[in-house]
Amino acid sequence: MSGLRIPLSGPDGAGTDHAFNLLAPNPSEMTLDGTNTWVIGPTESGELGEEVIVVDPGPDDHEHLARVAGHLAGRRVAAILLTHGHHDHSGGAATFAGLVGAPVRALDPAHRLGEEGLGDGDVVTAGDLEVHVVGTPGHSFDSLCFWLPRDRAILTGDTVLGRGTTVIAPDGDLADYLRSLDRLRARAEGVGAEALLPGHGPVLPDPIGALDGYIAHRRRRLDQIREARRRGATTPPEIVEIVYADVDRSLWPAAEMSVRAQLAYLDG
Repeated sequence: MSGLRIPLSGPDGAGTDHAFNLLAPNPSEMTLDGTNTWVIGPTESGELGEEVIVVDPGPDDHEHLARVAGHLAGRRVAAILLTHGHHDHSGGAATFAGLVGAPVRALDPAHRLGEEGLGDGDVVTAGDLEVHVVGTPGHSFDSLCFWLPRDRAILTGDTVLGRGTTVIAPDGDLADYLRSLDRLRARAEGVGAEALLPGHGPVLPDPIGALDGYIAHRRRRLDQIREARRRGATTPPEIVEIVYADVDRSLWPAAEMSVRAQLAYLDG
């Protein structure tokens, strides 16, 4: 890999030699700066008809989807891939598919357009580029990551964010998530990954460090919840008040989702 592209002006354009980010205009406490839509293909000079892959078109925001389509400049979309089915990643997939005439491939059949699904071990190609699918359930039941060998980069969706930590959604599972982090960490080390390309937030140029940090954070939170229960907290809101006392209260509803997942893990 010739190096990461981390522009000084903002997330647009961040990525690697063959992964280009276009930021969706949906910033929030949960989505950080917005959803990262990734275009996988040559980023410096594309030729008419050349194949690319688009990962996570984002919400159904017509201006954003038209901007992504315009960025392709005549290149053909071989496939639209979804890291998972949450609306901030998949909401615009059907609209974008109509704009570019491409199938939508996802683990969850509810989000597919076309005959092919997407699952662990699959390899999707665009020209001479390969994208390898890695099953990483946990944040959601259908979460996937994508290994881009040409650039030694892993697209992580919401499994690993560019900053902060991931909430375990109601359709996710903490035990699955911990196993997925361990699996992703082993794979990153085994293949010599040099970058994580998240679904929200900036590129992470130290995959092993980021994954070690995520794993340690989860173990720490579980210890804190055990301690809160020893101190008499019994309900998720009571635990949030103790464990997340130093976190802005606007984030407490998301924290409560994670606490419920952590309690299910501890009591399972």
